[in-house]
Amino acid sequence: MVEAVRNIVTALADEKDAVEVESFDDGSRTVIEVRVAESDMGRIIGRQGRTVKAIRSLLFFAGQKHNRRYNLQIVED
Repeated sequence: MVEAVRNIVTALADEKDAVEVESFDDGSRTVIEVRVAESDMGRIIGRQGRTVKAIRSLLFFAGQKHNRRYNLQIVED
């Protein structure tokens, strides 16, 4: 799932070199942290959060299939 999120975020970002995606396992939950350039932050979040909400929905349904819970966090530096 981390690679899928990395592919989606990289496709959306203008500065593709600044995209960093990390994951941490916490029992049955996986936390996925995404860092992008400040200029791409609005593009990843989307208008009224629609883009990030869509990515989180994909993670939710993938988690249903794999009996895992995925938590997506957009990290600001």
